[in-house]
Amino acid sequence: MPDLFEGSISDQNYNAQQIEVLEGLDPVRHRPGMYIGGTDDRAMHHLVAEILDNSMDEAVAGHANWIEINLIDGNTVKISDNGRGIPVDPHPKFPNKSALEVILTTLHAGGKFSDKVYETSGGLHGVGASVVNALSIKLDVEIARNRKLYKQSFSKGKPVTSMTSDGSAHNRRGTSIKFSPDPDIFGTECQFKPSILYKMAKSKAYLFAGIEIRWKCKPNLNLRNTALVPENETICYPDGLADYLKDATNGRNLMLSSAFTDKTELDGQKFEWALTWLGPGEDSFFHSYCNTVPTPSGGTHENGFRQAITKGMRVYGELKGQKKVSELTAEDVLAGSAGMLSVFVKNPQFQGQTKDKLVSTDATKYTEMAVKDRFEIWLSTEPERANDLLEAAIERMEERKRRRKEKEVARKSATRKLRLPGKLADCSARDINETEIFIVEGDSAGGSAKSARNRSTQAILPMRGKILNVASASSDKLSQNQELSDLLQALGVKAKNQFDLADLRYGKVIIMTDADVDGAHIAALLMTFFYQEMPQLIEAGRLFLAQPPLYRMMQGSKTFYAQDDKHREHLLLTEFNQGTKVEISRFKGLGEMPPSQLKETTMNPNTRRLLKVKLPKRDLDGADKRREADRLVTTLMGKKPELRFGYIREHSEDVLSQLDI
Repeated sequence: MPDLFEGSISDQNYNAQQIEVLEGLDPVRHRPGMYIGGTDDRAMHHLVAEILDNSMDEAVAGHANWIEINLIDGNTVKISDNGRGIPVDPHPKFPNKSALEVILTTLHAGGKFSDKVYETSGGLHGVGASVVNALSIKLDVEIARNRKLYKQSFSKGKPVTSMTSDGSAHNRRGTSIKFSPDPDIFGTECQFKPSILYKMAKSKAYLFAGIEIRWKCKPNLNLRNTALVPENETICYPDGLADYLKDATNGRNLMLSSAFTDKTELDGQKFEWALTWLGPGEDSFFHSYCNTVPTPSGGTHENGFRQAITKGMRVYGELKGQKKVSELTAEDVLAGSAGMLSVFVKNPQFQGQTKDKLVSTDATKYTEMAVKDRFEIWLSTEPERANDLLEAAIERMEERKRRRKEKEVARKSATRKLRLPGKLADCSARDINETEIFIVEGDSAGGSAKSARNRSTQAILPMRGKILNVASASSDKLSQNQELSDLLQALGVKAKNQFDLADLRYGKVIIMTDADVDGAHIAALLMTFFYQEMPQLIEAGRLFLAQPPLYRMMQGSKTFYAQDDKHREHLLLTEFNQGTKVEISRFKGLGEMPPSQLKETTMNPNTRRLLKVKLPKRDLDGADKRREADRLVTTLMGKKPELRFGYIREHSEDVLSQLDI
């Protein structure tokens, strides 16, 4: 019979001697990735987090009020606290070893498997300190307990000295662990980064209000980092996550003047959060923690928080009679937000030893219960703030539905060739450094402009009267508007998040309207459209306003054009003979202007005047002028007439002399 397993270990060679048994901490050194997620720079810094979490557990349990982190050199860190100190008496199961040695040399040994010692804790598996010991070339521990000082040293998970009692410690208590990661595991180039450890220290201080984190770092260590950190600092935040959010959003454009911050307890479990919403152009973020352990991959506590905020917003919308709120999702409500969530729960379940994600099923329910009612109360206390958040969420919902509809249409028409609008008089050149498109008011003006243009480089798109005010229109109305659809098609671009400047078919986009009040209104509506739907076009300096004259002035062989009444009076005084009559004619509109005059005054690049539309930038003192522009557009073009009325009353005296009546 042929050997079915030819090439494999034979029966004679595969025996009990081939079975390896890894004892003590050997499994950790053999497969470190199973315990700390790898052997790279991130994993090495995780060792500090393991020891720091033990000290934080002492603080959360009420037995310590300060923790010290001392970065001695690039490969050595010392963490101390004034907690109870690791027990040093003989362990009942191992009478020849102290509890200290058992904890540091045995996997799954610790005081956190029940709630007898810690009601809530970040350490759960009893492997944190022992894993750090196993992966350290040297680890020294000092315990101040029962008015005595105990010391012991370890290397690669094994004791190199016995535990000794060295003198008294009358005014001291707690645990101090100094360790250096093993270069055989992490490589000789791996070094602790002060900026990472300093950030870790600050986050722990935020997560437990009132705890003192005493940071120390040798000055020369900062040379390795682009972001310098202080040499010494006592970090303490009395307001916890509220202080965290304030620091994280300092100098950023905020939609709200005050954040949604609160804390509460349910069944012996603690919940604390801080949430605000950012202005346009800012990157959102959300950080979550469980028992002071960061959960960058989120988890069930984040799910509960998102459900609470979404349901709370729906309840508020229903009270306001807003029928669309039932379609709101968490993405609609929380888009553009910045927040932190910290929970302290009993017996949490994490995904993996590195605890990147919380998977405790009860955390969703408890977090939602803790947050939802308080969010509803917070919304009801300031209706104006709540209405702004509700409107923004509904706008995002409508935008989401519009994008989905566009994708469906795009799929259906993927094989069709895109055609330009029939009323577009396109130019023949394709170099965007030469081409420009004039958006003109009405077919009459469009006819004159087509006759006056340079057919090679100038395109004309007539618009029918006043376009839709996009600042107060729903996304459904916007998507169904034929004039704006033609405009986007002519430009070759899409709006909002799908806008790509590289798709733009022209180097300049020029709004050309009559030099009267109606023309100014049409120009304002078009500028609002570009500002709301494709601000990148304005930021790139591609949007312009043509400046057609309002008057033609003649005296003999002299001919001048005046932009407005003030300019007319200036020309009368400076360019004409005072004793001779000046013939003045007022243009009724671009359509009434002969093509030759339109070309000379408004379209010829050598003789015309253009105004570039610009977005304001931050000034030197950091004030956000872009936010002021958002406010102005909302006031003048938005849905609230009372805001426009207030603006008109406030500025009426500034424009009385300029009214065209």
